[in-house]
Amino acid sequence: MLEGIHHVAIICSDYPRSRQFYSEILGLKIIDENYRKERRSYKCDLALPDGSQIELFSFENAPTRPSRPEAQGLRHLAFRVQDIANAIEHLSAQGVECEEVRIDPYTQKRFTFFADPDGLPLELYELPAN
Repeated sequence: MLEGIHHVAIICSDYPRSRQFYSEILGLKIIDENYRKERRSYKCDLALPDGSQIELFSFENAPTRPSRPEAQGLRHLAFRVQDIANAIEHLSAQGVECEEVRIDPYTQKRFTFFADPDGLPLELYELPAN
């Protein structure tokens, strides 16, 4: 029945800052961007290379959502990368700090965490090309 994830929606506290982070720092392609006057809200659709998308929204006075300590709900968003060292180097050059690389005890794959401008936990999960 389910065939994959189409998109993940994120409400930003500072839309221009998040738009720049996801498009320029993470390199996601902007495929559509609209200002919805009736809602005084921006919506930006960003594409990942596999076709999945991230939607960024701005809403006035949106309440904050705790992500730490481990709050109920969405825990983090993980991005697949082929070379975690190169991805970390790219993020570091942009001023984005990553946690120490860890090894998943079940899959033996390498991963690390970093945060978006609102503190949303993001993960890099290394899956080298075969």
